[in-house]
Amino acid sequence: MNESILIIEDEIKIAQLIADYLTASGYTTHRLENGDDVIPWLQDRPASALPSLILLDLMLPGTDGLTLCHHIHDQWPQLPIIMLTARVEEVDRLLGLELGADDYICKPFSPREVVARVKAVLRRAHSRDSVGDDALNQLVLDEEGWRALADGKDIELTAVEFQLLKVMMSAPGRIFSREQLMDHMYRDHRIVSERTVDSHIKKLRRKIADAWPEREIIRSVYGVGYKYQPEE
Repeated sequence: MNESILIIEDEIKIAQLIADYLTASGYTTHRLENGDDVIPWLQDRPASALPSLILLDLMLPGTDGLTLCHHIHDQWPQLPIIMLTARVEEVDRLLGLELGADDYICKPFSPREVVARVKAVLRRAHSRDSVGDDALNQLVLDEEGWRALADGKDIELTAVEFQLLKVMMSAPGRIFSREQLMDHMYRDHRIVSERTVDSHIKKLRRKIADAWPEREIIRSVYGVGYKYQPEE
């Protein structure tokens, strides 16, 4: 398999247990206990020696897990991160994922579950890395990972942004009214203003523009709504 996992966990028994199960599954493991050691450890390694995936505890001595997740995602965006934490509040989960985490496991957990999640996240990562020429110059939706790939580049979307893009891409060239888009955005039929749709579209366009700076594939139709129009 020749894949390595960096375990960043200050609880030694938990870290050792995870390492034992990962080793038994064919992975090489490295362990760090203090958040302050993580970025220097990664910076000292050439790209070829970086880990395949990082298991990152939220509560660490030194730099905390959320801060590390943000820095790692900025400097090494290709590195998958699974966060480990005893804090189960929804805000922590969403914040961790928005900062770049690929998955989130709450303690206490089964080490077998950790191994299964590692395998699943690595499969998604390998799928992104192996995008062939047929996927270039295309925008592709990864429905399992709730993200989009533009020329193989990962575009991380919120659930609402993903749903908006999915709806418009289902019928290229079709104009969707704001009301129609709202029905797909919020299945509970909550009451929101049409400006909410405009705000989500603006954020979605900005994220796509970061990957495709000179393309406009989500177009406004004055007085009507929006459509997905891939360039020829």
